[in-house]
Amino acid sequence: MDRVAHALARPLSPLRVAVVGAGWAGLAAAVHARQAGHAVHLIEMAPQPGGRARSVTVDGLMLDNGQHILIGAYRATLELMQLVGADAGRLLRRMPLALCGPDGRGLRLPAGAPVPAFARAVLAHPDWRWGEKLALLRHATGWMLRRFACPPGTTVAQLCAAMPARLRQDLIDPLCVAALNTPSTQASAQVFLRVLHDALFSGAGSSDLLLPAAPLGTLLPQPALDWLQRASVTVRLAQRAGMLVRDGTQWRLDGEAFHAVVLACSAVEAARLSATVAPEWSAQAAALRYEPIVTVYLRSPGTRLAQPMVALAEGPQAPAQFVFDLGVLGGVDGLFAFVISGARPWVERGLEATAQATMAQALAAFAPGTWQAPQTVQHVAAEKRATFQCTPGLQRPPARIAPGLWAAGDYVAGPYPATLEGAVRAGRDAAQALGR
Repeated sequence: MDRVAHALARPLSPLRVAVVGAGWAGLAAAVHARQAGHAVHLIEMAPQPGGRARSVTVDGLMLDNGQHILIGAYRATLELMQLVGADAGRLLRRMPLALCGPDGRGLRLPAGAPVPAFARAVLAHPDWRWGEKLALLRHATGWMLRRFACPPGTTVAQLCAAMPARLRQDLIDPLCVAALNTPSTQASAQVFLRVLHDALFSGAGSSDLLLPAAPLGTLLPQPALDWLQRASVTVRLAQRAGMLVRDGTQWRLDGEAFHAVVLACSAVEAARLSATVAPEWSAQAAALRYEPIVTVYLRSPGTRLAQPMVALAEGPQAPAQFVFDLGVLGGVDGLFAFVISGARPWVERGLEATAQATMAQALAAFAPGTWQAPQTVQHVAAEKRATFQCTPGLQRPPARIAPGLWAAGDYVAGPYPATLEGAVRAGRDAAQALGR
């Protein structure tokens, strides 16, 4: 028996389900709904799956539409990859969390139980003074004792205001913008603490970096699409969902009847489709505000960094917070991805100016001679709605829109910021709620 068919567990009342959107949330919803035995129709407006985490071809090279990373705490994502036959051990390079600069100095977590590992990493930091190290451990202990909770209106900057300035600059601000894609002065401390809890204190390996060693499309989107097609799911790519209406106890999507619909598209598309059937939910989804992310791909043949991910010092003329050596990660030698989170000021300056500033930052940040000539811009990927602004007290729309109508995406109400794991969990949860 085919392993996909063998995995399907028939529910008592199979439903005819439409999943709108084949990003990571939609793929998760479709896989889990089909695994439960439902008849699934997956509709995607783009010609390929993956949403905001997909692969694109640029000048003959397979690039990602933006550099992404996973961490060991992304259990739902790793489980979904295993379910659809994507070998995480081959597709992801696992390494202990290291936030190190171009000189190789920084915070390195050793292997072992997360709490003592974090303490050892802080105490071993080569550049922090003892008073700074003890201050960070005091703050972390306080967060643990308060069960990583804080008043909902607190920003990350307010949460860490009493920390020494160097700790905020070297650790808190880069972590915040990387995890929440929102500057610490605007970011929700409540969500930030939840990320820290799950990444650093939820079990061995949870803080490990899982760096893609293959294009994003091969990580989950294509394996999930292959699984769905083997499982007899109807897949329609390059088709935009048009009109959603209520029809008694069912739903009609562009005239087709379904028992349930999962809107796993963007919040903007979900708001459009639900405007007449759930105007209050639609308005809440439409009210979300966004932060862009820009990834600048630079070519420097002959250059290789000492480690696959290097933290960079951000500044008025230095856009990027991290650079990834794609050659070290199994990609093209001499190709580097510079990631600019919270990129609104740079998007406003223009992508050409951003690319030029990134090249200058690379030359200034590393030791003379590190970057081999010629250095050229291969591609600039800008996701202007990469993530929602994760601000204090933000009211995110709930997953349940109406009876039989669900939303799935990294923006729905939940404890996490806009991440791949948040998207996968939302898709899984929507599929498990079908029929309620």
